[in-house]
Amino acid sequence: MKYLFILLFACSAIVVAFNLQNDPVVETIPAVTASITTAASEDNTAFDTMMKVLMHKRCVNCHPSDAYPRQGEDSHIHRFGIERGKANHGAEATTCNTCHQADNNNQSGVPGAPEWSLAPLSMAWQGLSRTEIARSMLDRKRNGNRSIKEIEHHLTEHELVLWAWEPGVDNEGNPREKPPVSKEDYIAAVKKWVEEGAHIPDE
Repeated sequence: MKYLFILLFACSAIVVAFNLQNDPVVETIPAVTASITTAASEDNTAFDTMMKVLMHKRCVNCHPSDAYPRQGEDSHIHRFGIERGKANHGAEATTCNTCHQADNNNQSGVPGAPEWSLAPLSMAWQGLSRTEIARSMLDRKRNGNRSIKEIEHHLTEHELVLWAWEPGVDNEGNPREKPPVSKEDYIAAVKKWVEEGAHIPDE
């Protein structure tokens, strides 16, 4: 009788262990966790795509944190002593449009687009993280009192912004580097980010 009881107890333990191992609730826990992680990742996809462009040198060179425009793939200070000036268009004798016209000059290597200008100091991006850049864009005290729809329009339709995908060549005839995202994917990402509430994720 004693051995029969031990045998029955052992069998019961095996059955319980087997049922726990195959419990559908236990099996779904990793799947639920993975789903949450994936959803969080997908929520930030538009932001991530947009910021790959806005943190690229084609954008940051025109958003310096001091009085000097940046240029080139190494973002060096603009040659010839060019400065920001009072209205972000250069000093009086050397305004931006002295050299920068409405189109690229591929003979001289001087880039050009309509309304060539530096961003105001309130919108300096140089040295900022991507979330700091995004916060500055949404801050009406710093962004020229633009609404979110006006920001969307600026980021997706302003010719100076879109110049980044048609940057021409440098003074040695070498094509300038374009942002790491296509223009179409970037525009779609900005619009999706705005449509979904312009959420700024944690760093």
